[in-house]
Amino acid sequence: MPDIQPERQYREFLAQGRFMIQRARGSGRYIFYPRVAEPVTGDTDLEWVEVSGRGTVYSTTLVRKKPPEPSYNIALIDLAEGPRMMSRVIGLAPGDVRIGMAVLAAVIDDDGTPLVVFEPAGASR
Repeated sequence: MPDIQPERQYREFLAQGRFMIQRARGSGRYIFYPRVAEPVTGDTDLEWVEVSGRGTVYSTTLVRKKPPEPSYNIALIDLAEGPRMMSRVIGLAPGDVRIGMAVLAAVIDDDGTPLVVFEPAGASR
């Protein structure tokens, strides 16, 4: 059975409102999604670090739902630290999300589950 501790730690940080990812001490490379070892090298000397939250939309798609459910976007976000993650961009119409858009991370509660979403840079919460 795989070790789920990194996933559990990640979720616990989110529950505290903190967006943390791992960094390999040896290479300094940031890692996302949480794992027990650095991809390629297998280095297991990983530490948790708080990230800046800055990112850029790499790709986006609009998911249209049958009314009355609202449409939403799914976006791949390149974090300033290097990793790419899948999320949503909130704070604007789902179809207005654009590739290359600067975004900032926010931890929200989605029906009792903490999630990382992104807002356009400069948007106020």
